[in-house]
Amino acid sequence: MPLLPGAEPYRHRGGRVGVLLCHGFTGSPASLRPWAEELAAAGLTVSVPLLPGHGTRWQDLQLTRWEDWYAEVERELLVLAEECEQVFVCALSMGGALALRLAALHGPRISGLVLVNPSVRSDTPASVLLPVLRHLVPSVPGISDDIAAPGVTEHGYDRTPLHAAWSLARLWREVQRRLPEVTQPVLLLHSPQDHVVSPANSELVLARISSTDVTERLCERSFHVATLDHDAAEIFAASLDFIHRLAPADAAGVTRVESDDHHG
Repeated sequence: MPLLPGAEPYRHRGGRVGVLLCHGFTGSPASLRPWAEELAAAGLTVSVPLLPGHGTRWQDLQLTRWEDWYAEVERELLVLAEECEQVFVCALSMGGALALRLAALHGPRISGLVLVNPSVRSDTPASVLLPVLRHLVPSVPGISDDIAAPGVTEHGYDRTPLHAAWSLARLWREVQRRLPEVTQPVLLLHSPQDHVVSPANSELVLARISSTDVTERLCERSFHVATLDHDAAEIFAASLDFIHRLAPADAAGVTRVESDDHHG
């Protein structure tokens, strides 16, 4: 099955600090590619995996479950943890739920989280019908391209498969249960005008995590896919500042240390 434009996974081998980026439900690495390239240009080692069932056609997502998506980001995390001294996880939408579960289960392996419009709860009362509805209706209209900037697309699916949506709801419950186990520093950026994920999602994350180093920022000019929207540059800059603050082994520092060793 051919991939949608920009849906291929992205990998860049940089310095001793790694960043794992997790895309959202029915989306693909295309929604994170400019962010990933910005982090790579700053000297970081970067990985953006393509989640199973994504980046091709919605029918392929119908055959997968949240455990499959989580297993993929966990595998990439462990690879980065082997290669790097410190690893950060950056995420959009459902990727935020996956990132929070990683943080809860892999504590010391993760130095910090950057969450953009994280999705951790249902925003539609109809979701209670999913266990039954998914056997009657294969899909509903999609949620992709909630972007204020004109002419920008994330190349997501135009349909939402209901078997997968049912599994997403199960992921939310699992993540909500584990939020108190998250202790890492968190930078949370969210859009007041988000037509996919309500503000209640970010409120829930902020209320339940145990992290003490927490920064909240608003993306006033962007919709849900803020990583491709008017606030993208600010998101990229804020995430780099966050990583540099928490990672003494950042790219510039590594270069200086290596050159000192070389001469010494």
